[in-house]
Amino acid sequence: MKQPFCGWRCWLSASLWCFCGSLQGMFVTRNSRPNIVLFMADDLGMGDLCCYGNNSVSTPNIDRLAREGVRLTQHLAAASMCTPSRAAFLTGRYPVRSGMASSSNLNRDVVWLGGSGGLPPNETTFAKLLQHRGYRTGLIGKWHQGLSCASRDDHCYHPLNHGFDYFYGMPFELLSDCQGFHTPELHRQLRVQLWVCTVVLGLIPLLLLVPTCARWFLVPWPVILAFALLALVFFVSWFSSYGFTRRWNCVLMRDHEIIQQPVRLERLASLMLKEALAFIDRYKRGPFLLFISFLHVHTPLVTKEKFVGHSKFGLYGDNVEEMDWMVGKVLEALDRERLANHTLVYFTSDNGGRLEAQDRSGQLGGWNGRYKGGRGMAGWEGGIRVPGIFRWPTVLEAGKVIDEPTSLMDIFPTLSYIGGGIPPLGRVIDGRNLMPLLEGRVSRSEHEFLFHYCGASLHTARWYQKDCATVWKVHFVTPKFSPEGAGACYGSEACPCSGDVTYHDPPLLFDISRDPSESRPLNPDNEALFDSVVKKIEAAVRQHRGTLTPVPQQLSVFNTLWKPWLQPCCGTFPFCGCDRADDISDMELFVESKWNDTFTGSHAEVP
Repeated sequence: MKQPFCGWRCWLSASLWCFCGSLQGMFVTRNSRPNIVLFMADDLGMGDLCCYGNNSVSTPNIDRLAREGVRLTQHLAAASMCTPSRAAFLTGRYPVRSGMASSSNLNRDVVWLGGSGGLPPNETTFAKLLQHRGYRTGLIGKWHQGLSCASRDDHCYHPLNHGFDYFYGMPFELLSDCQGFHTPELHRQLRVQLWVCTVVLGLIPLLLLVPTCARWFLVPWPVILAFALLALVFFVSWFSSYGFTRRWNCVLMRDHEIIQQPVRLERLASLMLKEALAFIDRYKRGPFLLFISFLHVHTPLVTKEKFVGHSKFGLYGDNVEEMDWMVGKVLEALDRERLANHTLVYFTSDNGGRLEAQDRSGQLGGWNGRYKGGRGMAGWEGGIRVPGIFRWPTVLEAGKVIDEPTSLMDIFPTLSYIGGGIPPLGRVIDGRNLMPLLEGRVSRSEHEFLFHYCGASLHTARWYQKDCATVWKVHFVTPKFSPEGAGACYGSEACPCSGDVTYHDPPLLFDISRDPSESRPLNPDNEALFDSVVKKIEAAVRQHRGTLTPVPQQLSVFNTLWKPWLQPCCGTFPFCGCDRADDISDMELFVESKWNDTFTGSHAEVP
């Protein structure tokens, strides 16, 4: 009589085991370590996505993330320029703490691959934290945090030295210089540097001839000839510098190896997508961290022919739609491998849209919606307010919108929390763990104050007065737009941080919660309110400055100067060049075929 009962129990146990096994990958527990996929666009405006109010482009895949996840409306970059913003994103710290904030108006980004500045190796990134916890980590796309310190191949700032197991992409960024028929962005700066070097090096042999001719002492002729030869090399470089800038900065790398120099732009999106899909397939058993750092939507806006002409916002809108398509392909891969419920997906931009990016055909930069200013414009909202979308099915509520102040710096402690990482001791972390806010366990942001730098200068500060849900913002310094009243600094890469700027005494004060466009500064005559808010923020600024310690300036004039001995080169310097990415794999052919099959000409048919 006992045997049938035991058999029934075994059958029930086996059935439950099979049933639970079939649900694996469909439901996850909060305590499990998820896979992590991070998407970061380059110079995408706050108003460039449909889910943030745009109706001139089609972004169904990013909109899907917002629909299935949590959308942040007051998500803020720590700087309005690429390099410092990304440094803060990676480390959870204001860029001034790591020396990634420039005190010069000329060098607010890493401007040459042959420079000697970058994200210091002693900084801890979220990739390094998760790598130590068993995550396989990969970076596909743009780096822009420096490359080498003292020699061409030391790669001290390389992604593999900052916690990434795999890197495929551009160690610099996409530039108009990379496309021959576009107006170069760096060419003019390099010509000035090369000309100065040529003049200085040309004068040295002449000066060395003086003691020889005057018979004071004899300078060896090989020394004089060496300087003369070096001056000749720099003169030749100056004479043909446009071709060299295209070859020197436009580099595609796999790990430490240069595989294409200059990069072939027409296939770049396909190669990046292929690598992202291959990484997911390779490490689908997890846990993995995949950071997809788009080259979109920076000029020269290289876009597949199938997407050209299909948005209402010209080539820029077409480029946004191509990026959205790539997001969709990655989401499809997660669905196909049944990883979606066990993967935290995050989408953002490094800073606001670039208003000065224009040519004869019109605007080549993004749209920042109702927010004033844009990329490189200090603390105005248009340069620092960016999209922020989190999706983690079964953990985060679908369709939720959060209006609280949050920061790109929050990604570091958030990923550390969900991945089980241990932040470095004795180091100030400015970001805050977002999971309690995202999950609804708390209703208010942990950020009471946020500080907005222009280079190494603090221009703006924000106070979140939680008892009345009001966000106050003070501008101590603002850039001067040119021409006056234009809303941007046309004719320059970015507005100055010092020198030709406006200092406000008393400062400009805005109630961002009611005036997000920063169009109505509060009247200082209302002394009780104005003085109390300004004094509160000024006290917070003093306290914040007390936490800063001197560090080497990575973006100093010397570090950002082009140095021939640091220039990465595939082949013989200065005539660098190679193409080792010609092998068209089955995966790339698959991607290309799917690209053509799924896009036939209308917004509705974009996958």
